[in-house]
Amino acid sequence: MIGKVAAFLALVAAANAGLAPAVAYAQPAYAAYAPAVAKVAAPVAYAQPAYAAYAPAVAKVAAPLAYAAPVAKVAVAEPYDPNPQYSYGYSVTDGLTGDSKSATETRNGDIVQGQYSLVEPDGAIRTVTYTADDVNGFNAVVDRSAPAVVKKVAAAPVAYAQPAYAAYAAPAIAKVAAPVAYAQPAYAAYAAPAVAKVAAPVAYAQHAYLG
Repeated sequence: MIGKVAAFLALVAAANAGLAPAVAYAQPAYAAYAPAVAKVAAPVAYAQPAYAAYAPAVAKVAAPLAYAAPVAKVAVAEPYDPNPQYSYGYSVTDGLTGDSKSATETRNGDIVQGQYSLVEPDGAIRTVTYTADDVNGFNAVVDRSAPAVVKKVAAAPVAYAQPAYAAYAAPAIAKVAAPVAYAQPAYAAYAAPAVAKVAAPVAYAQHAYLG
């Protein structure tokens, strides 16, 4: 590039000095030299993720319940019966399970009287008679009767009716018809073959010969 410029300047000087006609050379249009600059794309601006403001979880404590102040209970005196009285009783008899029992009780003031009985497993009947009062306390008398003896009566044998059998009939005998008498064919009387009768020899008289 520098050499071309020097040659051009020499030609111009010679022309000015009359050594050579001045030749007008069109200067080549040189593009302004500029080194290619690599275009670097502008960095993409990434949106920063939105972070929730960090705050430690705070345990919520329920507010204490407001309890009403205890109400003072006022004891109410129950009605008092100076002479209580009652009377009751019950009885159970179950033929299926064998359970049999009964009870009665009566109260008159501070004196209680009662009685109950039941059948024990062996069949004995136990009866308890009791009394109770504020002086003697509870007192009971137990009475036990012997178990009832159950006589087992043998059941009479059941008479079973004999099944009615039909009269036995002898099996029917097939009757065979008497053989039919067939008539013998009539044969003609056999005649003996006729015998040819031979006539008896004729007796010839002997000739008397004369001696």
